[in-house]
Amino acid sequence: MFSNKKLAVAVSGAVLLMAGQIALADSTTDIVDALVSKGVLTEEEGKLISKGHETKKKAEGNVSFKNGFKINSGDGKSNFSVNGRIQADYRYFDTPEVTSTATTAGPAADTFDIRRAYLGAKGTFRDFINFEATVDAAGSSAYVKYFWLETAFNDAIKIRFGQFKPMFGLEQNTSSRFIDMTERDWAASMATGVSKGIMIHGSPFTGVNYAVYANNGATSSATGGYLADASQKQADTNTNSDGKQYGANLRVNIAEIVGNKEAIMHVGGSYAADTDAQPATLGSLSFRTNARGTNFFVSSTTAFRNTTDITRKGLEGIGAYGPFKLQAEWANMNFNNTGEPTTNDQDISAWYVNASYMITGETYASAYKGGLMDRMAPKADFLGLGKPGWGALELGLRYSKFDANDIALASNTGGSSIHSNDVHSYTAGIKWITDPNTRFLLDYVYTDFNRYITGSTLDTITSSGVNPASKNEKAINFRAQFDF
Repeated sequence: MFSNKKLAVAVSGAVLLMAGQIALADSTTDIVDALVSKGVLTEEEGKLISKGHETKKKAEGNVSFKNGFKINSGDGKSNFSVNGRIQADYRYFDTPEVTSTATTAGPAADTFDIRRAYLGAKGTFRDFINFEATVDAAGSSAYVKYFWLETAFNDAIKIRFGQFKPMFGLEQNTSSRFIDMTERDWAASMATGVSKGIMIHGSPFTGVNYAVYANNGATSSATGGYLADASQKQADTNTNSDGKQYGANLRVNIAEIVGNKEAIMHVGGSYAADTDAQPATLGSLSFRTNARGTNFFVSSTTAFRNTTDITRKGLEGIGAYGPFKLQAEWANMNFNNTGEPTTNDQDISAWYVNASYMITGETYASAYKGGLMDRMAPKADFLGLGKPGWGALELGLRYSKFDANDIALASNTGGSSIHSNDVHSYTAGIKWITDPNTRFLLDYVYTDFNRYITGSTLDTITSSGVNPASKNEKAINFRAQFDF
């Protein structure tokens, strides 16, 4: 027969195991410890009950939060997480207005804006299948930003199929949550961006990441259809442009290879080619300033007629030690216009160099993951006024250069050039990372054009009715960001 003590042990164990379905692990441990301290249970019996509870809890899985809400299976082979991102911006511009005859060259209005509003889900099934589905609701209508399925044989070989961002360029593939400034540089615009296709990628060795891919590429015949994300909502439906984009990327972090955890010595390169990429009557190509302001460059609508081949090349580098980081990137687009010898073999190039310093001493190597810059965690989160911890503070400087001297510029109704094809940009920024999920960014961006963007020559305005315009744009960008 059971003694009263044994009966108490059995009843206590059963109650605790059932309560484990809704109680937290540390609460169960506290109860067991209390029973042991009062002599109701021996230490051995307490350990046995705690072990049984933990085993049952592990088998059922758990819900956790680490930069996102995640549901984990008991065997650890499957998980599902809900993720989101909000970027609330304010942009101010100091550039004279222009008339309606040159609206494409005019500055964007000073505005409050929701730059991005993502909500999505991603996860892993049976330690083998990865997936993501993300919607961006920031614009006038919500649309699917990412939607892909991936078979992960191991870290070295992963095959992704769907709508995603292929690996071209450093800043383009760094999440907008973790880029140095509020907006990416012109070099990032050289990439196709989000497109439908297939990609094989992985990390076969420590410090080495690669990707090879094929996608629809620049399938859009609308203005700017060559540039990042222009074709993300489109399928290749034009029978006159059935070619696809094929590309590859390789990134190596020498510091990671030699085991230096305080430094980043990253070098990489990208290559992509669109064959038979465009229909015979493509619209013009356009770029705006790094402050997301003046649309300073619009090509002639005949500049890319009969374009069949577009080649993209990119080089990238990151050098960082402790709280110092230097990042640089160069990108080039070459247009091979078959049948148009006067506009054949045209190039657009852009490059930048960005210097960053963590005033509060965080190391950039701790935020480097998978060949890209990732989430920075402050040494001490900001928890409110009067409480210890002020988060992380970063200063940054960036110089950018845009060169499209090969490309014929569009003209306004008066026949005068209204755009610039040789541009310099200077950005100074300060970033406050209050915790790993929240940050505030303030940038000052000065852009210098090589001509008045409404004038026919460098120093004169000849088109009647066009207001005098500056050769530069001054802008202030502010962003409040939260992601989970």
